[in-house]
Amino acid sequence: MVPTRRTAVVAGVLFLVTEVAAMGGLALYGPVLHDAGYVVGPGADTRVFLGALCEIVLAAAVVGTGVVLFPVLKKQNEGAALGYVCARLLEAAVIIVGIVSVLSVVTLRRGSDAAAAGDTASLLTAGRTLVAVHDWTFLMGPNVILGANSLVLAWLMYRAGLVPRFIAVLGLAGGALICASATGVMFGLYEQLSVAGSVAAVPVFAWEVGLAVRLITKGFEPAGVLDEFSDGRSPVTPAAG
Repeated sequence: MVPTRRTAVVAGVLFLVTEVAAMGGLALYGPVLHDAGYVVGPGADTRVFLGALCEIVLAAAVVGTGVVLFPVLKKQNEGAALGYVCARLLEAAVIIVGIVSVLSVVTLRRGSDAAAAGDTASLLTAGRTLVAVHDWTFLMGPNVILGANSLVLAWLMYRAGLVPRFIAVLGLAGGALICASATGVMFGLYEQLSVAGSVAAVPVFAWEVGLAVRLITKGFEPAGVLDEFSDGRSPVTPAAG
C-alpha cells in the first residue's frame, strides 16, 4: 500500500471513530446531563465512566485526523495544514475539559452520602454548574471549532482536488452551517439538542462520513496527490525496454 493510500485509509477510519465515539459518549452521558438531581441521587456512574471513555477515544481520534493528514495537506498549503492540526488539538482539549466536568459530578455524587442535609442545595448547584461547563464545551468543541476545522479541511481538499468536488463543497457548507447554528444557540435562538440544532448538524455529519467512506474505499483523487519521496524529488519514469 503506497504512503498516500495508507494515509487516506487511516484518516478515514479515524473520522468514522470520531462519529461513533461522539454519539456513544453523548448517549451514555444521558443520566448526568438530563437529571438535575443526579449529584444527590443513586447515580449511574459506570455508564458515565463508559461515556467518558468514549470521549477520550473521540479526543484521540480528533488529534489523529489532524496528524495523519498533515503530510498530505502541507503540500497544498503548509500554513493552513498546520492551522488545521492546531485547531484539532484545540478541539480535543475542549472535549477533555468537558470530560473532566462530567467526572467531577460523579465525584460530588459519591461524596454526597456523607454530606449534611443542609448541603444538598449546594451540591445541586455545583452539579448543575459542572453540567453547564460540559454543555458549553459541547457547543464550542463539536460545533464552533469543528465547523472551523471543516472549513479549513474542505477548502484545502477543494483547492487541491484531493476528493471529488461535491464532497469538499459539502464540507464547506456543513462547516459554515454548524458555526452559524452554534451562534444561534449561543444567543438563545434555540437549544443545541433540538430539531433546528440537529438539522444544522446533518451536513457536517454527512461531510465527515462521506469523506471517511471516500478515503477508505478509494483514497485521494490521483490528480490531487503529490507522491512523497524521501529526497523531495519527482519520480523518474524508467526508460522503456
